[in-house]
Amino acid sequence: MRIVILGAGPAGLYLAYLVRRRRADADVTVIEQNPANATFGFGVVFSDRALEFLREDDPETYAAIAPAMEFWRDITLVLRNERVTLDGIGFAAVGRLQLLRMLQARLASVGVMPHYERTVTALDELGEADLVVGADGVNSLVRRTFEQEFGTSVTYLNNRFAWFGTTKPFDTLTQTFRHTPIGDFNAHHYRYARNRSTFVVETDAASFVRAGFERMPADDARALCEKVFADALGGHRLISNNSIWRRFPQVTNARWHHGKYVLIGDALRTAHFSIGSGTRLAMEDAIALDRALAAHGDDVAAALPAFAAARRPIVKKIVGAANASAAWYERFAEHMALPPDDFAMSYLTRSGRIIDLARLRAVSPQFVARYERSRG
Repeated sequence: MRIVILGAGPAGLYLAYLVRRRRADADVTVIEQNPANATFGFGVVFSDRALEFLREDDPETYAAIAPAMEFWRDITLVLRNERVTLDGIGFAAVGRLQLLRMLQARLASVGVMPHYERTVTALDELGEADLVVGADGVNSLVRRTFEQEFGTSVTYLNNRFAWFGTTKPFDTLTQTFRHTPIGDFNAHHYRYARNRSTFVVETDAASFVRAGFERMPADDARALCEKVFADALGGHRLISNNSIWRRFPQVTNARWHHGKYVLIGDALRTAHFSIGSGTRLAMEDAIALDRALAAHGDDVAAALPAFAAARRPIVKKIVGAANASAAWYERFAEHMALPPDDFAMSYLTRSGRIIDLARLRAVSPQFVARYERSRG
């Protein structure tokens, strides 16, 4: 059986590893247009329980990744310089490049070396294959080639964001919100290593225009973001790595497979970065696809529908929460008018996953006590 996987991000690398671990005779080819050590962004964040799937399904890979991760138990919101702690909502993070290197090592352990710096412009360049997997991200060639067959929809949110890093290690995952003379901003920041943090700056469309970011040189834009978040950075600088302004793409596909072609990860669907589930979804896609192939004796025609049927309910729930969270961020400037405790409650309930005070009290008892005191 010959499988070609386009894309050597977490989805593609992990799928190749799982397939080859299960079937040593499988011909697995992974093709990536970027160099092996190229990555955009800084850290990858998971909810504190998001890696449980990995601990159960692949303890060896979990054991390789877990020691490199940073863990914390709270979220901190900063609004008008007042800090609100949301206790009991844990997260973990790891450097994106470090994660890729660990997955590359896992793949090498089963004898597969990806083909890096190879750009594929048409799928017929891949030669004969029993299965072609589009793990090639938001701009997937596989998806674009069969856009009508997959029933693809790509829409863009209005907010702009730029993905920076910094040498300041933050104690928790923190959301800092700033109202300035040039507009409204928020920053999503968290440490992913002992002395490194991700620092995502977001602003609404009106503020983006008012600040002049559209025509501003990249270094000037970075310097302005440092000025806006000077208190949060505490004298540390922002680090750029292709830190251009983007609008978040919401990718959906009515159908997940077409003939011998299947999509996984961000090629299949995106989940807004505010809920920290993109990498988890990608790796879980890989697990589910490998399971479907194993269950159907690598019969692609039977395995691909089984993969989609098994994953759809789970993905629908997570993406629904991500879309609700994204909608909240699209109006974050309006929410900033709320008192800090009400703002924090709005933030906590934005995705629809926590909808009642009793459930929230079980998760974040200290915050709920503070919230109830604030309401008299």
